[in-house]
Amino acid sequence: MALWISQGQAATQTVTLSCAVAYMPARSTWVREVQIDWDRKTIQAVRIDGVVPYTYSVNPRGVSTAIDNERIQIDLTQGQWSSDFRGLASGRGRCELLAPS
Repeated sequence: MALWISQGQAATQTVTLSCAVAYMPARSTWVREVQIDWDRKTIQAVRIDGVVPYTYSVNPRGVSTAIDNERIQIDLTQGQWSSDFRGLASGRGRCELLAPS
């Protein structure tokens, strides 16, 4: 079940996720904010920590994108974040729905 499937509005809305991501090998945890604008049919825009990626792709489970050297996959069905920095480091974490608007 998608994180926002229970939202009943038909107009474009913004879904905000808070993702606690553990980065290895540094063993540091960062909270990343993901905002997704959608109209119940299509994802219109994606922002990560307020940054709009140059491009993103939508797949059956979620969204894939990149910011700087970090390749990011967000699984919206499971509420999970995974990312890697071209094989030099990686991040994994859980995402929670904060607030639709």
